[in-house]
Amino acid sequence: MSAKETATCRQEPGVFAPIVNLKKCEGKADCVRVCPENVFEIRRIDDEDYRSLGTLHKFKLRVHGMNVAYALNADACRACGLCVSACPEDAITLTRLRTNT
Repeated sequence: MSAKETATCRQEPGVFAPIVNLKKCEGKADCVRVCPENVFEIRRIDDEDYRSLGTLHKFKLRVHGMNVAYALNADACRACGLCVSACPEDAITLTRLRTNT
């Protein structure tokens, strides 16, 4: 049984959201593989995001194929933390959006 199948996501969706640091992300897709809620997508970095990076980070992205993770379905996140643990670049953090009501 995979980590994705055994994940215990106890938080209701919308309380936490994953934030991807595009300066660290190398688009290796570990987050996609482990997320039980299908929050992430790996794709070419958006032009606006690319322009906001410094020269060193732009070079790093080119070396790694210009792909990064985007949390397109962040509102489905149930804060299991598997993405944070799986990311080899430590590029993902979980941020509280609201308190439970």
